[in-house]
Amino acid sequence: MSHMTQPARFVPALCAFLLILTSSHTIPVKVTMVPGAKDGYAWGKAYHIPPETTTEESGYFGLCEGKNGKIYVGTAAYGRNAYLVEFDPETEKMRIVIDAHEVAGLPLTPTGYAAQSKIHTRNFVGPSGTIYVGTKQGYATAAEQESGNIPTYLGGYVLTYDPETGTARNLGMPMPLGDPRLPDGSTEGEGVIDVVADEARGLIYVITCEHEYWMVYDMKQPEQGYRLLGPILRDQPNTLIDKRGRATAITADYKVARYDPQTQEATVDELLVDGTAFLEVIGDDAVHPDWRLAEDGRTAYLQLLNDARLFVIDLDGPTGQPVEAESLGPRIIGNNPDSRSSLSIAADGRVYSVIKIDNTTGIGSGSLHHLIRFDPQQRTMSDLGPVAVKNPDFFDFTSGKPSTHGFHTLPGGTLAPLHHILAMIVASDGTVYCTVLYPFTLLRIPPQG
Repeated sequence: MSHMTQPARFVPALCAFLLILTSSHTIPVKVTMVPGAKDGYAWGKAYHIPPETTTEESGYFGLCEGKNGKIYVGTAAYGRNAYLVEFDPETEKMRIVIDAHEVAGLPLTPTGYAAQSKIHTRNFVGPSGTIYVGTKQGYATAAEQESGNIPTYLGGYVLTYDPETGTARNLGMPMPLGDPRLPDGSTEGEGVIDVVADEARGLIYVITCEHEYWMVYDMKQPEQGYRLLGPILRDQPNTLIDKRGRATAITADYKVARYDPQTQEATVDELLVDGTAFLEVIGDDAVHPDWRLAEDGRTAYLQLLNDARLFVIDLDGPTGQPVEAESLGPRIIGNNPDSRSSLSIAADGRVYSVIKIDNTTGIGSGSLHHLIRFDPQQRTMSDLGPVAVKNPDFFDFTSGKPSTHGFHTLPGGTLAPLHHILAMIVASDGTVYCTVLYPFTLLRIPPQG
């Protein structure tokens, strides 16, 4: 598959500025459509993630840049294992650095539903350079469901990898099957959906799934295991650590939970947008809050999977008082917005995300994934163009292999992601990396200026 001589061009129909009035008390956000480097696309070079690390050519939120400048990707191999893969931008080579079953001392042969099938966590990088991840269950196969013989999933693990020494460690299971804190009648242990380390205080914060328990692990007292913090969190959330050292997360009813390690107490405060409860602002159908903390340690940017709006939140206030959020308006106008673990704050403070919307351009069909950038200083929201692949021959799409339906070719020969970009980060040098499903692909987009 290759480009034709005249790639499809994306010249935005709307070049004028749109004013998004978020509040009578705030400065409007200026939204503009900014064509990307060539033909209006945000072009990236694609790299096929080693197929032996997946079963369905898929992965989840697991994407980060190490302190060494290398990129780390979590994968999913249902019924078998999960892996952390290292990508070297200089050599463009990949290698496995964590084999979850090997590190956890589990069978290296397939164990079906009992396997640690996913690294779904956002791959937290501590100041030491250590990378923290967690594992969780996959899905029972059709054969397992039909037979009724579904292996028991005992629970997920917290794992670390130190790129400097090449050492992987197992920090145990936060909530295995049989844990008395599990709900009555539980038939499996909890997987791990988020891991964040406060290395200065020797604490690791974990969120489990499927019940979204919030837990803390003291690295100086590992014999105490993982302690429950109390509040139940929202679906697939993540923990932030503010400049006061408080761990902060979104609760099941979209409030702000905070744990202060000095008092060892967890509190819950209202999250408001112009005096209105956050849940009322976003509606009952909004799912999967995802947020990142700015360099100042107090400013958080939050998105939802199915809502185009970007929110900014001040986390610096005292506990016991409502937390104030501001809607910055929609990052893009389009139908069926979808953004998954794609928030990233660049070194210059600008906030990037990728949003999928229906393709209504008249150039092809399906969906397009737009690279969006918010500039807090200028209060501008810029559409850098739909993500596209500049080397469409990176994979043989005519091979007949399964799970190769995640890209589509637009009129003119441009190859673009179709279904889901599952994660995106901006590296320290401004390079944008994202992962695309089917085939599981790492896409490398040069700095956007």
